[in-house]
Amino acid sequence: MMNEKEQQQIVDRIRQRFEQQAGLAATGARTPNLHGSTPAGGGRPHGALHSFVDAGASRFGVRADRPDWYSFSACDLAPPLARMIDHTALKPDTTQDQVRDLCKEARTYCFASVCVNPCNVHLAADLLAGSPVAVCTVIGFPFGASTTEIKAAEADCAVRDGATEVDMVMNVGFMKSGLYDQVESDIRAVVEASRQAGRHRGRNGESVVIKVILETALLTDEEKVIASVLARNAGADFVKTSTGFAKGGATASDIALMRRAVGPDMGVKASGGVRTKEDAETMIAHGATRIGASASVAILKGAKTQSDY
Repeated sequence: MMNEKEQQQIVDRIRQRFEQQAGLAATGARTPNLHGSTPAGGGRPHGALHSFVDAGASRFGVRADRPDWYSFSACDLAPPLARMIDHTALKPDTTQDQVRDLCKEARTYCFASVCVNPCNVHLAADLLAGSPVAVCTVIGFPFGASTTEIKAAEADCAVRDGATEVDMVMNVGFMKSGLYDQVESDIRAVVEASRQAGRHRGRNGESVVIKVILETALLTDEEKVIASVLARNAGADFVKTSTGFAKGGATASDIALMRRAVGPDMGVKASGGVRTKEDAETMIAHGATRIGASASVAILKGAKTQSDY
């Protein structure tokens, strides 16, 4: 049974969608209700929703194959936490069947994206076509030590294959060598290649989201701040803590530090070691706007997991 706060969140999200059609009601036009019909007098079915929730409903049936019936999508009813999670499978032995399961879970729970290795982007894009779940991939993974030209080419290929989000690994060795201009140029090259490829696919290039993995476990606090600023200057959309393959993952203190470095308008992604709902909520409280996890379903259910990403 949902608590009162969760009930109100559902009602408020649906109400917000219907209130966008207030102009129709004001002119006497009728507003569709949850089942595609129109309530008498053009009113909105807030009372009906409250009645269902108060009676114990914890889910609403929405026809995902008939979006024309509604003024909202099925994922608008998903828990806010779900829409902040990149559902991830990046191990080298990940099979095609595991990618299929990953995408099925992402559709079911309405995660923000699936994050897969570049070789699996085309499959994921096919499986998630028409859904609000984005396809994310990794570039220069996991070491960030590829040449800039290779990273840019990899990003171009991934976006052309259907990726709409790109998580690139910063060149950590250059960062620790103090080669800040090269680090920024490396990031900028991936940003530009990704957005150009997006335009080639007929999308707005700005709609391709670029996240920069800093690998915070290998950096000093000063280097974390410098790297975050370089990523922002290069035009990236997010800074991200970890690949999940280094000696440590996300920490609340690193998230808070990165948030201070980039300001309020850039995304911050916590990844590596986020294993529970409490972990995720702690990261969000410290400034994270996206969570990378392979244990996404367990996190939503409040279950414990031994996942290492």
